[in-house]
Amino acid sequence: MKRSTALAAVAVVLAACGNANGSRAQEGVFAQPTDREVPRDTASVKASFAPVVREAAPAVVNISARSIQRVDPFFQMFSGMPSNRVAESAGSGVIVRSDGIVVTNNHVIANAQQIRVVLNDRREFPATVLLADERSDIAVLKLDNVSEALPVLAIDAAEDLQVGDLVLAIGNPFGVGQTVTNGIISALNRTETGISDSGSFIQTDAAINPGNSGGPLVDMDGDVIGINTAIFSRSGSSSGVGFAVPASMVKRVVDSAIGGATSVARLWLGVKGEAVTSDIARSLGMDRPRGLILTDIYPGSPGARAGLQDGDIIVSVDGQEINDQGGLNFRISTKAPNDSVALAVLRDGQPRTITARTQTLPGDADPGQGTAVGAGALAGLRAVALNPAFADKLGGDPFARGVLVTGLERGSIAARAGLRPGDLIRQVDGRAITAVAALDVARRGSELVIIRNGRQATGRLP
Repeated sequence: MKRSTALAAVAVVLAACGNANGSRAQEGVFAQPTDREVPRDTASVKASFAPVVREAAPAVVNISARSIQRVDPFFQMFSGMPSNRVAESAGSGVIVRSDGIVVTNNHVIANAQQIRVVLNDRREFPATVLLADERSDIAVLKLDNVSEALPVLAIDAAEDLQVGDLVLAIGNPFGVGQTVTNGIISALNRTETGISDSGSFIQTDAAINPGNSGGPLVDMDGDVIGINTAIFSRSGSSSGVGFAVPASMVKRVVDSAIGGATSVARLWLGVKGEAVTSDIARSLGMDRPRGLILTDIYPGSPGARAGLQDGDIIVSVDGQEINDQGGLNFRISTKAPNDSVALAVLRDGQPRTITARTQTLPGDADPGQGTAVGAGALAGLRAVALNPAFADKLGGDPFARGVLVTGLERGSIAARAGLRPGDLIRQVDGRAITAVAALDVARRGSELVIIRNGRQATGRLP
């Protein structure tokens, strides 16, 4: 995760918790978003939030997740504690389909063996996880033993939000019970937050505290426009800077879950770039800094097939402004595979529209234990060649090239040279390595370039 210098000292507070096995959803009814209505006079703005709360509160739930945590044997020996202990955590959620489909944060239910959901009217239901997506921090639950239609809130993914819009945050802060706080949308499309490398968040000053995680951010129409997920705070309590996952991403995860998927397909255009700075804008004769200037295009990717070129500046996707790589990644991630997207592009100063189709990241995300090197000085080493899907799963750059060390034979030259599982071999004797078979060329004295813990190192085989 990237974290800007200005935010480096600020804690991202998450109400942590677990994961569970999924099951398929049954049929139910979704609520439909209400047409947007902007307050027409001062009296409307000053009016009570009670009508919105009356509609929204019954669909907001409290979530209790229980997990079994293993106690460190050394600590257990001196403390006398049992080898396992029960850990419980609390969060919030919102019912989005009448048969008991609930949305919350992934970190609320991560690693949980038992999940209980308490409705606003104090009814309790056990729940199972349909889909838990760590990258977006969204999880979809199914309440068990639901015999009647439950109250629901609509997910409004239209994205017609404006900075200054009034919003309500509803949840269970500190476990005190359902609580409503109000505020405004402070900012949109926040990407450089340090929360996630693929998120674009709604920022709000509505008070969000531990326990609010997973609860809805609601507009004045009573629709879900986001799921509250994190705050910036030096104290651990609300400082008026909270973040919510936008409804467009929430809907993408929900659609995947009710479609029977156990994971959210990772999409890309296969292009990479950097934000247009003031200096870049000035050098290109632009009226202001905006957009993402492309520096790399993956061969055969959707962007390459659509005709994108190095130096192109993507300024919007389907009319939504783009100003950095995180913003582009987010916009693409909210689409479905093979969706058509309209890219507003500046090329040589001239605007044009390029249409591309989204695609899942190519390659095998689970390549197993890899292949053994059969010859040369690296015989006895086992490795896996990176591909975009695998690199992304590891939390790395999908454009990364090289082979990842997964195992070493004791006493082998590679082991004596100090190579370790997890090292990424980039070059042998100045030659880029993209396949395990290419390591056969290594000889005693060969120079290797590796990446370890994010740092590049060079050395020679003994």
